Parts: sequence; structure tokens; C-alpha cells
Amino acid sequence: MKIPISVLIVIYNTGGKVLLIERADRKAFWQSVTGSLDSLHEAPRVAAEREVFEETGIQVAALDPTALQDMHHQVEYEIYPQWRHRYAAGVTKNTEHWFSLLVPAACKITLAPREHIAYEWLPPKLAASKCFSESNRLAIETLFKPANCG
Repeated sequence: MKIPISVLIVIYNTGGKVLLIERADRKAFWQSVTGSLDSLHEAPRVAAEREVFEETGIQVAALDPTALQDMHHQVEYEIYPQWRHRYAAGVTKNTEHWFSLLVPAACKITLAPREHIAYEWLPPKLAASKCFSESNRLAIETLFKPANCG
């Protein structure tokens, strides 16, 4: 059974584009890298590094030490009914921790074919609009929100 605590990692490159990946089990469902903790003892940051590698082939440890940033934000959302069978009986909500990851513009992506079938690098506004998940949209918008000037 899946643990109802997950991570969402907005991957973006030095060219200012956001990576979106298309789910294999739901055509036209585009998202950032996401995944549940493997155990209650796994730290969200460790889960983020693991999920990035599993879903994209990117090794966070090989990047600049500041590349992966905890956005210090979490949301609780309703688990889509079609995916509730993956969780213990009665579990309907998930807590998602947000991270961002800055990668080089020429970063190679290797998808996990059982999970994702395509990827695109998109401008932030377009990437946010293409996400099927409201929390994913908000994470991208939050990351690219213009700084307040006063």
C-alpha cells in the first residue's frame, strides 16, 4: 500500500523551461515528477532525490549542491478516486511536499517507460496550464512568481 505522503518536484532548466512528463496510465495527463515516500522513515528530500532519478534518470547528487531546493510548502489534497485502491482502506487524502530542481539546459532525460511516455520542456506559464493537477499548477506558479518589489 502507498503511503499518503508524497513529493512533487518542479524541474526547470537554466534556459527557464519547466519539465513536464506525460503519464503512461493516463494519456494527456501531464505533470512534474511526483511520488510517495517508500516508508514513514524516509525524509521527503530523500524521496525527492529518489523519484527524480526513477522518473527522469537525473542524479541529483551529480548536480550543484544547491540545485534541489525545499520550497517549504505542502498541500493536502483529495486522492483521485481511480487511484485510491493503491492506499489503505479509507485513505482519501494525501500530503504533498514541494521541491524545485535546477538542471543544465542540456540535461538528458531518461523516462521510466512504465510510468511516463513523453516529456516536454515548456515556458513556466504554459507548463502550469498543461498540468492536470491543481497542486502541480500552483507549485509551478509559486516557483516562478515575480518577487515582490515593496
